[in-house]
Amino acid sequence: MDFDVKRKKVLIMGLGLHGGGVASAEFFVRRGARVTVTDVRSRRDLAPSLRALARFKNIRYVLGRHDEKDFLAADLIIKNSGVRRDNPFLRKAIARGVHATSDVGIFFQTCPARIIGITGTRGKSTTTHLVWKMLSSKYPRVHYGGNIRRSVLGVLPKIKKDDLVVLELSSFQLQDVAMGRKSPRVAVFTNLMRDHLNWHRDMREYREAKSVIFRYQRKDDVLFIPAGDKDLRALARSAPGRVREAVLPRVLIPIVDQNLGEHYRSSVALAYAVAQYFKVSDRAITQVIREFTGLESRQEIISSTGGVHFVNDTTATIPDAAIAAIRRFRVLADRHQRRLILIAGGQDKKLKFADFAREIRKSTDTVVLLPGTGTDVLIPHLKNTRVSVQNARNMQEAVKRAYTLASSGDYVVLSPGCASFGLFLNEFDRGAQFVKAVQKLKAKHAKR
Repeated sequence: MDFDVKRKKVLIMGLGLHGGGVASAEFFVRRGARVTVTDVRSRRDLAPSLRALARFKNIRYVLGRHDEKDFLAADLIIKNSGVRRDNPFLRKAIARGVHATSDVGIFFQTCPARIIGITGTRGKSTTTHLVWKMLSSKYPRVHYGGNIRRSVLGVLPKIKKDDLVVLELSSFQLQDVAMGRKSPRVAVFTNLMRDHLNWHRDMREYREAKSVIFRYQRKDDVLFIPAGDKDLRALARSAPGRVREAVLPRVLIPIVDQNLGEHYRSSVALAYAVAQYFKVSDRAITQVIREFTGLESRQEIISSTGGVHFVNDTTATIPDAAIAAIRRFRVLADRHQRRLILIAGGQDKKLKFADFAREIRKSTDTVVLLPGTGTDVLIPHLKNTRVSVQNARNMQEAVKRAYTLASSGDYVVLSPGCASFGLFLNEFDRGAQFVKAVQKLKAKHAKR
């Protein structure tokens, strides 16, 4: 770090539960800043993050609310990427001349190494992990972080000039990166679907935010997109650097379909193309693909209880992702002439549910719906259908009801197609509650 924050007042806006707020607070405390952490959530809700910072006795906390005076008195505000810059507290501070950015904004301004940035609506976590694994097979110092519950400021002090950094970047984070007019030297764009329209004003703003991944590249930088994606091809026409379309070698298609499902072909193709760009051997790339069976909470088969297979796909927060899961596990269920029971629903992000409902009617046998505004939109689309539609007040009830309706060999798939807020702290809390409920069933079944 080249800038001096010693004795400066640094305000961390949004401690959160994904590690970003914790890493930001620690980062600036260690550099001698006078750190205040503020979050509208309660001390109880933030308990895991507060425990992680317990060893630092000189952090001041303002929880359950924000105080305007803290924003106006700050020398620097590090906001959670999920907070819009037109937030009233931020707007007043910025008008007063206070600099406001995020951990990712700081990272892009100060990181000494080459960054491989990965964005997209779906598949970016899987692509990020695969790129990191493939590059790590050749290069001794490859770091990863970003929108994968791994803060960029947590890894920044370890990074040297000749290292490589692989970052997953959300649309929220990219809007912060845009303030510094930066884009990664190597950019990867997985796809563009409707999402986060409860946060972005419209699809145009969402598209503009995602486009930051390449907007400020130089002519010798490179952007990777999936081959055949007409929307991304059109969007990439404005890219200042070189554009490469990634194709998955035919010999690897059966491996990807078996391990992950065919909807992950483009993610693997992108990782393959990036690894080749960095001259990783085909043998090393193929070995990573053969060994990779998916990330936690993404179509993850977590248990078989009483012969019933339970699948955690809690990160399917949009209809398109849930449709992909339904299609994959419908095929697996059909192989053994078994049924597919879906747990879905939650909060709406101003998305479209007609296709999701159509796939539920076509490919599931039962759907158990969690409460939320998205469920309210979905229900009218599920009338007059052969599919049994059940309702549950919480995750434990949903799992119990699905298990009661299932027989040995059936699949119970949590793939909500909606956001998690309201009933859960976040989508990972939703998945954790699903796993806990399944484990409780398993323990009960074992005693029989």
